[in-house]
Amino acid sequence: MKLTEKTISADLQKFIEKFEPNKYKTLVKGIEIRGINDIHRSITMAKALIEKFKLNLTVNHTAEMVGYGGFEVNNAD
Repeated sequence: MKLTEKTISADLQKFIEKFEPNKYKTLVKGIEIRGINDIHRSITMAKALIEKFKLNLTVNHTAEMVGYGGFEVNNAD
């Protein structure tokens, strides 16, 4: 089994610095932000931040993630 190295792109690093999540988990294609109380507001803020700084990132979330207050920010590549 080949291990995939988890690296953080420059766009993702800039997003982390500006958004300042309390808890996040590094994924192969991005990060998963966890422990958010107001999930709708946080997703809206994340999308606005990505647009403002013209970052090559996407926001993904599912109903399952809402259960633990989480969403993903992934590289758009």
